[in-house]
Amino acid sequence: MNELAELSYALDTFYFLMCGVLVMWMAAGFSMLEAGLVRSKNTAEILTKNIALFAIACTMYLLLGYYLMYSSAEGGFLPNLGFLLGGENSADAVTAGGDDAPYYSMRADYFFQVVFVATAMSIVSGAVAERMKLWAFLAFAVVMTGVIYPVSGYWTWGGGWIDAIGFSDFAGSGIVHMAGAAAALAGVLVLGPRKGKYGNDGTIRAIPGANLPLATLGTFILWMGWFGFNGGSELKVSDVDSANNVAQVMVNTNAAAAGGVIAALILAKLWFRKADLTMALNGALAGLVAITAEPLAPTAFGAMLIGMVGGLIVVVSIVMLDKLKLDDPVGAISVHGVVGIWGCLAVPLSNADATFGAQIIGMLGIFAWVFLASLVVWLVLKAIMGIRVSEEEEYEGVDIAECGLEAYPEFSVKK
Repeated sequence: MNELAELSYALDTFYFLMCGVLVMWMAAGFSMLEAGLVRSKNTAEILTKNIALFAIACTMYLLLGYYLMYSSAEGGFLPNLGFLLGGENSADAVTAGGDDAPYYSMRADYFFQVVFVATAMSIVSGAVAERMKLWAFLAFAVVMTGVIYPVSGYWTWGGGWIDAIGFSDFAGSGIVHMAGAAAALAGVLVLGPRKGKYGNDGTIRAIPGANLPLATLGTFILWMGWFGFNGGSELKVSDVDSANNVAQVMVNTNAAAAGGVIAALILAKLWFRKADLTMALNGALAGLVAITAEPLAPTAFGAMLIGMVGGLIVVVSIVMLDKLKLDDPVGAISVHGVVGIWGCLAVPLSNADATFGAQIIGMLGIFAWVFLASLVVWLVLKAIMGIRVSEEEEYEGVDIAECGLEAYPEFSVKK
């Protein structure tokens, strides 16, 4: 390499790593958001899930997932398992760098990809909150991050059959967010709703979260982390075109989030006669999910409109899923799944190289694989170890039952 190439390599590698750090910070955002939207008696357990799932995701993707996702032939359906035999795609896939890398260290690529896996798994934790056994959830995390996500990741970003048909998903509205929501949906169906959430007469009872300031902080952390999520997916910043692209991506990401908040807040006011904070928070996240599939091609105004549609969709979806008795304490399936679909469908509106046909086929492929594979794993876990805590443990809170401590012990009523 000449000096200019070395400088470019160093800059792109550093940029990639720092964007990965921002995405890692989203784990804190999910933790705070979910801790704020569950009841106080379940706070310590949901935090335990979030830090444990991040560690499991990092470990499983290092040992297995990264190779499944990136060591296979282009256009294929089944990942190559040759690395298990110590082939050339084993440890070198993570440690390669220098002339073997495109324009950044492959270690940086691994680091950036692993935090995306953790994001997909974080989506599941909120949807199954307050009634799932901790160790059943962690067992699912092993399979989700080690196998399920990497297979559909190979089909798309790894150059498999979905990529070959022309599916376009810049930073993962479908590949990450819809996939996480599909796994969550399968879990919610097997698990069932929280006790008392739905009456026998069809009544829907609100179960408010314990700490809305914490949920709001979590949303702002996620908003901030999303600049790494989308901005890092440009993959480089060392030339004029790439730098301009990164700037456009970040402006669009911010505009979409703002549009999502405004649209969700207005719809909530018109529909419920109140400015519902939880809908505003989910509106921000919906705007971010919606723009993630194509944050580069639209104008900033177009990105705002895409985010606004996402903000409207998420409010309607949360209400509709409740009517279907699909209990999702944090609205994860609506935010990441339903709006993730909208994000993928919005790509051809600004990207002339994308087609609605390829987008629909790609989404169906991702959803079918992740949902069905997750459903099988959930059912197996239910048969082997059970996935739901007892009715008494759910009533008392899973903090004591699963963790042996409380997040807010001073609030407990001593007998």
